[in-house]
Amino acid sequence: MIDTFVPPFVPVLVAALLVPFLSRRTGHALGAVASAAVVPYVWLVATGAHLPVKLFGFHAILLNVDPFSTLMGLIFGLIGAAGVVYSYASDAENIQTAFALGYVGTSLGAVFAGDWLTLIFFWELMAATSTLLVWHYGGKAVRAGFRYALAHGIGGTLLLAAIIWQFAETGTFLFGSVPGGPETAGLAGSIAPVLAALGIGVNVGFVGLHAWLPDTYPRPHIAASVFLCVFTTKTGVYGLYRVFPEHGNMAVAYMGGAMAVFGAMMALFQNDMRRLLSYHIQSQVGYMVAGVGIGSALAQAGAFAHVFNHILYKGLLFMTAGVIVYRTGEERLPKLGGLAREMPITAGAFTVAALSISGFPGFNGFVSKGIIISASHYMHAPLVTVGEFTGLQVLLLLGGVGTFMSFIKFGYYAFFHGSYDGTVKDANRGQAAAMVAIAALCLGYGLYPEGLFGILPIDVTTNPPVGHVYTTYTMSHLTEGVALAVLGVIGFVLVKAPLSGLGRVPDVDAVYNRVLFYGTRALVVGVTELYAAVDRVVVAAASATAGVVRAPDAVAGRLLGDTDSPVSLRADYSTSILVVAVVVAAFVVAITAL
Repeated sequence: MIDTFVPPFVPVLVAALLVPFLSRRTGHALGAVASAAVVPYVWLVATGAHLPVKLFGFHAILLNVDPFSTLMGLIFGLIGAAGVVYSYASDAENIQTAFALGYVGTSLGAVFAGDWLTLIFFWELMAATSTLLVWHYGGKAVRAGFRYALAHGIGGTLLLAAIIWQFAETGTFLFGSVPGGPETAGLAGSIAPVLAALGIGVNVGFVGLHAWLPDTYPRPHIAASVFLCVFTTKTGVYGLYRVFPEHGNMAVAYMGGAMAVFGAMMALFQNDMRRLLSYHIQSQVGYMVAGVGIGSALAQAGAFAHVFNHILYKGLLFMTAGVIVYRTGEERLPKLGGLAREMPITAGAFTVAALSISGFPGFNGFVSKGIIISASHYMHAPLVTVGEFTGLQVLLLLGGVGTFMSFIKFGYYAFFHGSYDGTVKDANRGQAAAMVAIAALCLGYGLYPEGLFGILPIDVTTNPPVGHVYTTYTMSHLTEGVALAVLGVIGFVLVKAPLSGLGRVPDVDAVYNRVLFYGTRALVVGVTELYAAVDRVVVAAASATAGVVRAPDAVAGRLLGDTDSPVSLRADYSTSILVVAVVVAAFVVAITAL
């Protein structure tokens, strides 16, 4: 172990600044090396190392190394390096890869923060760099990126409000787990955790706050999607753990279950490959959110095991979809078919990733999903029970069936059903290298789960720390995994025909995008028309007043009952009185309202 005073995000951000000025080959090589170097660097840094600094005049911890941040650093560095290699092989420009490396670096800054101020600082930089990564592609990605930025701006503002509330309650921004921090971990009081959960809920895709995800991730360059599918949502899970580090939160746990089911259901309706995969980010992150919400040691270990595994197989799934787009130019499943014969490497990588995300025995998703589902079975005081199952456990199992159905659909229409019109090349060497390396890890951690257990922040194989020791390959777990697969096959067969004629299924953004658009338009028109009305009133009042000033004798005569006063002057006088009365009344109403 070594002590360090250089946070791991520094070399990645330095590489991001240099890449645009280098040749394409050299720049991507530098980016891959800088990201890969994070893995041994993080592994060798001693747990408990921290770097106190002053940030905006407040005490902060720029680097805090604990088992949770170490796991996040390991997988972020690993997938960052693979993503850069894939980017180079997929013809990504240097500036795009520079934005991607900035995204990697700021995400590392967030997960190694030792205080809330540093975390929100990198959280917002993470939103900015990821927005630039989306915008760089142009076209439809620009508006999607704008909506993405608005959503994360709102989420970041809510999180910032929670952090300010925390400071008001405790007088410090430091985490409870660092020297000098408050005695209680997490956020203090009852309001701050709610604000933080809502703010982070945008990043992780709470149901109702999720629509930015399938709206954004299918739009940019195929290599950009590989980065986007990793960092924002998983950093959100890490942040959610920091909010609820000890006892979890039951509402958060059940929201995770709802995400698992809703995301899988919506994914099943999709024909766009990357949109389907985006909904499954929400579904799989739901398992992690459920683990954090349950709050037991077993559940928290499962949540972070699933973070690690999900980054591997979800990155691999976006890589395989990207290769299909790269070679065929097609995004939609109905326009594909029979590609397994033309693209065996891509089809093989997809199969590994699909079985991993579905939780089939022998693959890494089976290991981490199993931990969370077991924790949901043993959760304290479940709100609902169904026979021997808790309500949350039922939701997670239903999400598993939906996941199998979705990826049977993806694989069937893309690789095995029908035939593709024309000859298609398989992945090139760089793409194949990145995919094969990640696929090997998905298999390795599935067949040898002890390798994953060795890097988890909580040991799931001993009691204590977990109340129920977890063993991966038991008969009940194997039966559960195979049963979910069988139900998935049966379910797909039953819904295949109805799904084939299904058009695009609207999501919540179909409602709130229209409400925001027309509501904003109505507000603008209303303000404009109000200004025009006030302008007319003021001009009329000024004209009437000017008339009175020009002919005071006529006004005096009118007041004395002179019937010879011109009609025009009488009208000016009446208008002046009326306008003055209206203006005074409006002023009184405005002052009262304020």
